[in-house]
Amino acid sequence: MDTVRRIDASEVEEVTKLAHLIWPDTFRNILKPEQLHFMLEWMYNPQTLASQLESGHQFFLLENELGKIGFLGIQAFHPSGDKLKIHKLYILPSQQGKGYGKLLIEHAVSVAKSNGISTLTLNVNRFNKAVQFYESIGFYIAKEEDIDIGHGYLMEDYVMELPI
Repeated sequence: MDTVRRIDASEVEEVTKLAHLIWPDTFRNILKPEQLHFMLEWMYNPQTLASQLESGHQFFLLENELGKIGFLGIQAFHPSGDKLKIHKLYILPSQQGKGYGKLLIEHAVSVAKSNGISTLTLNVNRFNKAVQFYESIGFYIAKEEDIDIGHGYLMEDYVMELPI
């Protein structure tokens, strides 16, 4: 049975492990290996994830009969007030295309609605095939955004939104 469950700081290493399994496949044709390594270490080390939890982020693990297959990271009270920010949404490559991404989006919608929030927002690399997935479930491209993350690296993203 597929389950989405919220985790606390004691399980953030599970998110780290999954990110290290998922990112190399997801970004192999988008990012140089050095940038991929930098971003994984910067965004997915357990201390960073624990700090995000302390600042109001929520993390959820997606599990099925195979074990942990994906994760979702959200911030229910995004600075813009009426938007729930999806910071992280990843599924193991072997489990993609089976409806799990949509399941995690539905979970984010549920959290948003329970907090009186009317819009989901997320950033996605402009060259990531996930752009088409998000568009297929109703997200639209609100704008483009280039984010300097240091060390000579740039995140070239779309900001996408979904009214709910």
